[in-house]
Amino acid sequence: MFTPSSLAVAYRNSDSHVRDLAERLGLTTFRLSTELKFSTTYEYLLMHQEDALVIAKTGKGAPKPVSVELATGAVDHRRKFGGGKGQDIAKACGLNKRSSLTVFDATAGLGRDSFVLASLGCHVSLFERVGFVRELLADGLERARLVADIEDIVSNMMLAHGTIFDVMEEDCVDVVYLDPMFPHNDKSSAAVKKEMAFFRDLVGYDEDADLLLPKAQQLARFRVVVKRPKGAPYLNDQAPSYRIDGKSGRFDVYVKRSLENAD
Repeated sequence: MFTPSSLAVAYRNSDSHVRDLAERLGLTTFRLSTELKFSTTYEYLLMHQEDALVIAKTGKGAPKPVSVELATGAVDHRRKFGGGKGQDIAKACGLNKRSSLTVFDATAGLGRDSFVLASLGCHVSLFERVGFVRELLADGLERARLVADIEDIVSNMMLAHGTIFDVMEEDCVDVVYLDPMFPHNDKSSAAVKKEMAFFRDLVGYDEDADLLLPKAQQLARFRVVVKRPKGAPYLNDQAPSYRIDGKSGRFDVYVKRSLENAD
């Protein structure tokens, strides 16, 4: 996982937004006066590039910077051609049984799964505890709200404060969705898209992931859904009610009550 000495908020023309961002994250600011491939002072830089907030790896041969993009690329293709409610994530969350579910995405990351659920009619609260990832997510959501094609989808997405551990038990939702970062070896890392590999390395993995499940079960009215890599152990060593296996991963579903004919 990153250390403060390996990440800085970069700028070419400093302004109050840069200073505010660095202060919120407890990071130093760094004036970038060269191309990224020639910069070696910090391993990673959080910066604005082409009107988007990005996380960039420095040095020669670094992959392209990463930002939260919900209106273009793979996310947009998935929205249009991904299979709708026939997708495994939709079936795992119970959208084949009931629509307009309320969902806590407790490990929102880049917001892609949240966007899929919101595009299928769910009202999703996104939680993200890693500071710079949260900033990327906030920036991506703000930009996505300006895109007419997906404005109605993004209106179903709300970036929540804190983590699900800050949520009171009486503030329940229909489904809690978990996708904690899982330790990966070199072989599994090679399977990750090049532009995302460094992002996973930077964030690391959720060492306290097992604690998420019991808290999620407190907050879910109907079910908890856990996304896991193929071959990964059950979260908290707790077997699910059932699982949906895909090509590269699976969804473990922990049912509390039936979604069918629920009041």
